[in-house]
Amino acid sequence: MKAAEVKKLRDDEIAAEAARLRKKLFELRAQTVTEKVKDHSQFRKNRKDLARVLTERSARRKKATK
Repeated sequence: MKAAEVKKLRDDEIAAEAARLRKKLFELRAQTVTEKVKDHSQFRKNRKDLARVLTERSARRKKATK
């Protein structure tokens, strides 16, 4: 997910996307314990997507308080 795509999302969609990405990261970590992970690059991709979403959320909250 690109930063431009994240900026187009509404606030409730950003919260839902953050929850989805956190769940996906949890599932990937669980897979490393129970079974083999086929694509290890998914960890980095999901972490970066989550960071983009959380950065946009905090920027909007900061802008709203001004």
